[in-house]
Amino acid sequence: MQIGLILLGVALILVVLVFNWWQDRRIRQKMQVHFPEREQDPLMGGAPAPAGRREPGFGVREPVQEPAAHDPAEVDPATEVVIDINFAQPVSSDQLHPVIKALHKAGNKAVRIFAECDGGGHRARLRPGESYISMQLSVVLANRSGPLTDIEWSHVWSMAQRIAERFDGAIEAPEQEQVMRRAAELDRLCADLDALVGVALRLQGTQPVTEISRVLKEVGFLPYGNQLAWMAETGTPRFTVLFDGVPAQEVQSAGVDRIDLLLDLPNSPPDGQAFSRMAGVGRDLAARLHAVLLDDQGRPVSEGADDAIDKQLLDLYARLDKAGFEAGTERTARVFS
Repeated sequence: MQIGLILLGVALILVVLVFNWWQDRRIRQKMQVHFPEREQDPLMGGAPAPAGRREPGFGVREPVQEPAAHDPAEVDPATEVVIDINFAQPVSSDQLHPVIKALHKAGNKAVRIFAECDGGGHRARLRPGESYISMQLSVVLANRSGPLTDIEWSHVWSMAQRIAERFDGAIEAPEQEQVMRRAAELDRLCADLDALVGVALRLQGTQPVTEISRVLKEVGFLPYGNQLAWMAETGTPRFTVLFDGVPAQEVQSAGVDRIDLLLDLPNSPPDGQAFSRMAGVGRDLAARLHAVLLDDQGRPVSEGADDAIDKQLLDLYARLDKAGFEAGTERTARVFS
């Protein structure tokens, strides 16, 4: 009896061990389906670069942790026209980059480039290590130089053809007549919404550029690109300075006779006191520099006109916004440039 119980206990233990082994094997098989083993252990020599390290790129600083879903920028169908290039085979970023690095303008029109990743996702910039199955060349339909011309459109077509020929691609684009019509319509719309407003400081004779620059910075002007600008809280200029009609960084002479304060309304943030703010700074500068403040007609600026001009400009800000061009934004700058 005792021996029989011992044998039964051993048998039960063996059954449990076999059952556990079978369960473990089944779980491992399921895990193998979802998480196949890699040729190299990520904890050993073949591990990827640690977080924070970046491989050499194309002058583009992309955070390592950034998800590879979509870049924020995208084609603007209301203000741009697109040529699609579909590749027969995926093309790597290092092959594409030398071909597109100079494709930023067609005549006076800005060209933007987008790419569709092999495996999904769109890019506004090429990224090292990726491949792309298609590209888009997106050209602005109109800007301050006028509507897109047939010559500029042909230039974009030539760009697209070179890329397509290089990588065995197929081109899709709208008819030229349709493109020209859309360009003319956008140009007419924007011409009615555009405004540049200025006041001038007529100095008492030629003054040293260095001294004028010092005074401008003293009152609050800051460097912005090649200009000096009076900045808004948003980090964009409310108005800028011209030295005898030239931006600060482009002045060639040692002296200046006239300073202009220029409000580029579509490219400045909406402001209910846009003109009076600029005129107030102008009056302060006039007192400091012993200058005369003039309007764009060459007449002395009257303080009584500030409020009326502010209201006119505020109405124009509202019209821009209603037309889909919020003042001071990147989208608006593409058209009003």
